[in-house]
Amino acid sequence: MASSSNKGGGYYGAAPYRSREGLSARQGNSSDEIQLQIDPMHADLDDEISGLRKQVRQLKNVASEIESEAKFQNEFINQLQMTLIKAQAGVKNNMRKLNKSIIQSGSSHVLHVVLFALFCLFLVYLWSKFSRR
Repeated sequence: MASSSNKGGGYYGAAPYRSREGLSARQGNSSDEIQLQIDPMHADLDDEISGLRKQVRQLKNVASEIESEAKFQNEFINQLQMTLIKAQAGVKNNMRKLNKSIIQSGSSHVLHVVLFALFCLFLVYLWSKFSRR
């Protein structure tokens, strides 16, 4: 895995002596090996690792909270959709009943108007019959 073009045989294209504070890379016997030496002056790496673990744990907790909140909101939206569907069905059913009622009372209304007109014509006929005498 080492690059033969790098001086010192870097690993995965990294510089041969590139290191972080407290770490230094040395070329091993084989070109595929890297040896790390931890400087005892910078032994606070354990504290950094513990801090990183704590942060990862906190991020996992946040992700879990986000997931539970998303599930709750998804269920809430589904309930709202079901309520809306039921309300739409109820409104549609009531509109049908109202239209049917209007049609029935409308035809009844026309019947009442026709009967009133016939009654008025009959009164005019009777009045004209009695007024000639």
